[in-house]
Amino acid sequence: MCGITGFIQWNGDLTQDSQLLVKMTESLAHRGPDGSGTWISNPCAFGHRRLSVIDPENGAQPMIIHQEEEVYAIVYNGELYNAVELREDLLRRGHRFSTKCDTEVLLVSYIEWGPDCLERLNGIFAFAIWDSAREQVFLARDRVGVKPLFYSYIDGTLIFGSEPKALLQHPKVEPVVGAEGLAEVFIIGPARTPGHGVYKDISELRPGMAMIFSREGLRKYTYWKLESQPHEDDVLHTASYLQGLLRDTVERQLVSDVPVCSLLSGGLDSSALSSLAVDYYQRTGQGQVHTYSVDYVDNSKHFQSHSFQPGADGPWIKRMHEELGTYHHWIEFDTPELVDALDDSTRKRDLPGMADVDASLLLFCREIKKGATVAISGEAADEIFGGYPWFHREEMLNSGTFPWSVAPEMRASLLSPEIRDWIRPLEYLGDRYSDAVAEVPKLDGETGEQAKMRVMSYLNITRFMPTLLDRKDRMSMGVGLEVRVPYTDHRLIEYVWNIPWSIKTTGNREKGILRKALEGVLPDDVLYRKKSPYPKTHNPNYLAAVKAQVIRILDDASSPLLPLIDKARIRELASSPDASSNLPWFGQLMSGPQLFAYLAQVHFWLKEYNVSIR
Repeated sequence: MCGITGFIQWNGDLTQDSQLLVKMTESLAHRGPDGSGTWISNPCAFGHRRLSVIDPENGAQPMIIHQEEEVYAIVYNGELYNAVELREDLLRRGHRFSTKCDTEVLLVSYIEWGPDCLERLNGIFAFAIWDSAREQVFLARDRVGVKPLFYSYIDGTLIFGSEPKALLQHPKVEPVVGAEGLAEVFIIGPARTPGHGVYKDISELRPGMAMIFSREGLRKYTYWKLESQPHEDDVLHTASYLQGLLRDTVERQLVSDVPVCSLLSGGLDSSALSSLAVDYYQRTGQGQVHTYSVDYVDNSKHFQSHSFQPGADGPWIKRMHEELGTYHHWIEFDTPELVDALDDSTRKRDLPGMADVDASLLLFCREIKKGATVAISGEAADEIFGGYPWFHREEMLNSGTFPWSVAPEMRASLLSPEIRDWIRPLEYLGDRYSDAVAEVPKLDGETGEQAKMRVMSYLNITRFMPTLLDRKDRMSMGVGLEVRVPYTDHRLIEYVWNIPWSIKTTGNREKGILRKALEGVLPDDVLYRKKSPYPKTHNPNYLAAVKAQVIRILDDASSPLLPLIDKARIRELASSPDASSNLPWFGQLMSGPQLFAYLAQVHFWLKEYNVSIR
């Protein structure tokens, strides 16, 4: 994985901007600690930071290929999991390769098929290609948005980058946030509406979209989207097909020239990936798989079971790593470390994020990086198979809003009256929810529960899943660790999307069809264990620490946060004994403590990035 950035303008001499390009590129050094490269040839300026995974000796970027009079250049962040097949096809078509890396495979695929190459790619990617033959730059992002790509189009100049921080280095892009951006932060956040960059001048290329920039201007188009079709397979065939597809996906994603490990929580999703990885390593003679888990000091002492988190993970992690014979690494953090990491995790996102859930993942990835360069992780299984509580609780299914954020009135009450009047948060939320529901690809004749669950699945895949993929990308790449997410394979998502809800819940269980597919892969007690989410700290010291931090901010007359919030309301919440666990805020994990931590992150972000509100 890597960091990419650059800018394209049709007038002027870009060679005068070499130091600007270096500055933009170096802002992404954390994404690629193994190498750096820049390339300027009017009208393009491309920059790249490299994390070496395949063919470390070659594959430096920007990569340039000359064909007769034409020049093709690429900067690319990602992995192609079908690079071997693509290479063989291209060899048969007369192409030759000078490296073993998938960067060259991707660029040659574009040379052979042009923009239509996207239909042939299996992988996670964001890239930009200069094409002198067509005199255009072609940019694209993978189908479900595992890899990020932001852009600004200002005064005829296109500026792009893996993270907003690279764009903010360019003098044309200012850290300005308007009413829409504030609504994203305070009523949608820590999620983000697809396509929105929060900053006024920054947009996001949505998953499954491509963009062509030529002298005629900028054109975006969708090359992939979910399609609703009848599902003809019965339960047994569906389960068998799923197991084969998941096994193929995992094995493709274990290919690497550097160490690969697995994140293991003891739950269904991560245990399945770890088990399939161990089986593959044993069959291919690659030795022992390393697994990693995260927990917090005194968490077992303070843990309280509830509907979102029914059981502690520790015993199940032990059960699985002993069952599989992995070399397991137990990672543990204490409250002061989590509090201290809030600021750094905000820098990694360039925005306030998931509070201690982000901070702990950043710390976790930093520890993993000491022993591995690539990890596999279980994100997306709950979104595509229907694992979250809101798939199964009527009041959340019928809430009329995003089910992971079911207290919008409370959230709006945290804002100052002036900001509420300006950004109209409840109206903004309603519009974004209506937009999402209107996008759902309906199936002719589908009504009742199946139609309702299709809507819920779409909301999760296109609105909630990107939040977790953003988090995983920024926190892992923030320390130069590549994390692969096999459940996001587009073949898997396309197939599961059309499985009827009655089959998805086989055995009257959440993710029932996935459990059925994994029979024989996992022990029954792990296979049918109740879902438990990514672990968070339950230590009351964390709540005390972030409360104290927010009180200090409220007492600081210079804080840029104060004009945006209802200070009296925040003080009232801070003095309430119920603020620890009875305050619904976001998702399964984020309640009172995370609300205070988020406010602290907003304060830090406004100050650190010198954000202007206008």
